[in-house]
Amino acid sequence: MVDVVIAGGGTGGHTSPGLAVAALLRQRHLTCAWIGSHHGVEARIVPGRDVPYTAIPTGKLRRYWSWRNVADLLVNTPTGVLAAAHALRRLRPRVVFATGGYVALPVVLAAAVRRVPSVIHEQTAVPGLANRLAGRLASRIAVTFPDADGRFPRARVIVTGNPIRPELRSGSRADAISMFKLDPATPLVYVTGGAQGAQRINRAVGESLPALLAQTQVIHQCGDNPTTGDRAWLEGLRATLPPALAARYTLKPWVGEELAAIYAAATLVIGRAGAGTVNECCHLGVPALYIPLPGASGDEQMANARVAERAGGCAVLP
Repeated sequence: MVDVVIAGGGTGGHTSPGLAVAALLRQRHLTCAWIGSHHGVEARIVPGRDVPYTAIPTGKLRRYWSWRNVADLLVNTPTGVLAAAHALRRLRPRVVFATGGYVALPVVLAAAVRRVPSVIHEQTAVPGLANRLAGRLASRIAVTFPDADGRFPRARVIVTGNPIRPELRSGSRADAISMFKLDPATPLVYVTGGAQGAQRINRAVGESLPALLAQTQVIHQCGDNPTTGDRAWLEGLRATLPPALAARYTLKPWVGEELAAIYAAATLVIGRAGAGTVNECCHLGVPALYIPLPGASGDEQMANARVAERAGGCAVLP
């Protein structure tokens, strides 16, 4: 038996709040387990955090026609609900904490069937479809932005903000300087496109590298998407730079434990406006330039960025 089952993932934005809650539960001597997908970000990260992990089949909720919708709706999602119900029967949690996305919905459905109370957390200013559906079954709905509560039954909504992993608050600039061989006198720009990378950002940064590196040093989290080939392209560009400029450019497909140190050293963050990045930068006081993902569900990234912009925490490049 565990106290809490955390459900969610697929992306870093849905994984990071769960990791923050898992750390807090551990501090309070409460037990937890995680139900996630087979191939999402959480499948790579969570097992290394000493949290028992169960993977279930998942079906993505797409808003456009695709034959994959048929398979997901008729096969993967029902199979995921059954697998989640089996996991809940084995784990016997007191409550399910769901962080949203297509990974969490089957677990919330299974929890409702098994009469396990669930709490969902909405990270974005515009709630996603999965959380809007899950919100009908949840005992409580925690939201990051006050404006998001209009999409849920108000009597069950509480504004909590976004859980931030404790280790992000304890980053050291000196650690970043040592880790990445940074020049303490040169501004650091951290570029991130999220766990999968962002081709528009990768290409814009690559095309601007000589001018950018003439004034700053850059840590660039580019993802490793074989379809776009951005990582190989950027590595090729770095190889053509003069040695003095190449030394100022650090290229990484992913960023893990180093993130706290990077935030502590960063003069500016350039990235998408996912809820995780926006909330982390706001909480840590790191200035940002956001380039919201066009076509995101409900234009949620633009909404996230505009909230931070109104508070004076960022600039937004549409």
